[in-house]
Amino acid sequence: MAQELNLDGKVEDAKNTARILYALHGATFFFSLGTLSIIPLIINYVKQPESEGTLVYSHHSWMIRSFWWYLAWMVIGVFFAVTVVGLVVAIPLFGIIWVWKAYRLIRGFIDLNNNRAMP
Repeated sequence: MAQELNLDGKVEDAKNTARILYALHGATFFFSLGTLSIIPLIINYVKQPESEGTLVYSHHSWMIRSFWWYLAWMVIGVFFAVTVVGLVVAIPLFGIIWVWKAYRLIRGFIDLNNNRAMP
């Protein structure tokens, strides 16, 4: 019985860590457009193995994938932005990227609180 409680405590600790990481990703996303998200990303990579076998593992993967896709799309947007003609494409692209990243953070946080694993 005590072992089950200890395991549940570890899962709760992992969930709390993931909640904090979602908040950090959100804060860096809001205040620095994601450039400081490298800090919570490193923590995601460090904490992910500790949560293997739990639903929290999928949330770490979700945040990691969100970061790398966001970075890739931002690089594409910047590429378009440096060309005069590309500004017409870059500005809406940046808006779409921002909404997509916000959706991923909000959905992940809500699903974590509802004890659902991420795809």
